[in-house]
Amino acid sequence: MPIPSERATGMPPFLVMEVLERAAALQREGRSIIHMEVGEPDFDTPEPIRAAGVRALAAGRTHYTHSQGHPQLREAIAASMRRRYGVEVAPERIVVTMGTSGAMLLTCAALIDPGDRVLMTDPCYACYPNFVRAFHGESVRLRVREADGFQYDVDEVRRHLGGRTKALFLNSPSNPTGIVTPAEKLRELAAATRGRVQVISDEIYHGLTYGEPARSILEFDPEAVVVSGFSKLYAMTGWRLGYAILPEPLVRPAQKVQQNLFISAPDFAQFAAIAALEEADADVERMRRCYDERRRLVLARLERMGLPVLVQPTGAFYVFFNVARYTDDVLAFAFEVLERAGVALTPGVDFGPGGEGFFRLCYANSLENLAEGLDRLERFLAAR
Repeated sequence: MPIPSERATGMPPFLVMEVLERAAALQREGRSIIHMEVGEPDFDTPEPIRAAGVRALAAGRTHYTHSQGHPQLREAIAASMRRRYGVEVAPERIVVTMGTSGAMLLTCAALIDPGDRVLMTDPCYACYPNFVRAFHGESVRLRVREADGFQYDVDEVRRHLGGRTKALFLNSPSNPTGIVTPAEKLRELAAATRGRVQVISDEIYHGLTYGEPARSILEFDPEAVVVSGFSKLYAMTGWRLGYAILPEPLVRPAQKVQQNLFISAPDFAQFAAIAALEEADADVERMRRCYDERRRLVLARLERMGLPVLVQPTGAFYVFFNVARYTDDVLAFAFEVLERAGVALTPGVDFGPGGEGFFRLCYANSLENLAEGLDRLERFLAAR
């Protein structure tokens, strides 16, 4: 009988998927479920992107590519960084990957040795600690609080530098909070960490902001790593395409890991990604405006329900709201809300101990469904 690895058996489940799978089971039984759990755009991939993918398939773009990705796509990514942030990135520093998760995996493989420590916020994206664990590193969670906008305390970051601390994860706009890190905080973090630890900035939600645009860490630290992709901004989750922008010493190690584990990212999808960068601005703006309208609806309804959000999220498509007055076990509470009210929400503990007492609501759903889901939640809470 096979014996599963300690690494696999010790990995916690991704709780949002547990909620989704139970919600799907209830739907198969005929129940009406409002989905506000999974962080996936509800829009189809815009037509110019799909058309470019179809053309690439028709042209036979179904083969292996350069392990770092097609030069044309890497040049388009570099041009996008120049246009958005005024940052010059050599295409040779870019590795195109199978999703942003693939970019994070390659980065961790290139950087982390057993025993290395990686700083991250608590709460943070649920999979970050598992990327670190996969390479026998240690996650160090630094608690961030709602009253402070879930931002790093730079003095606390400084106290954890040195020794085996190798990297710091940054995510702005953030999953699960939707918070955008302001330029001054990025500048302070860059100054505190430069030459001491490697900053790895997950910028997958860039472009989905509803106020000041998000700033790239590369504006403040040219040796930082940026991981990003096409899933969220361009509604391309199923295309599985991302990229890492790496400092020169990490490029060749990451490339070799790519060659051995994945060979290359999908061929035809890379041409769709070029169209995303060059032809889809109008579609992106249309989706962004819809998200903003939904965001404002959710925040207003939560306020009316007595669940105000202390620092309003201005990025991604999440609201992280406090329900601690109703429960001291938000995981069990999430399944109670699902079973009794037909509303699927992500329990905050999916994102670390600091998420106890919170729900993450994803507003990548129609205004009608969001309103119905919030009506159900309001009735459920009023009856407790």
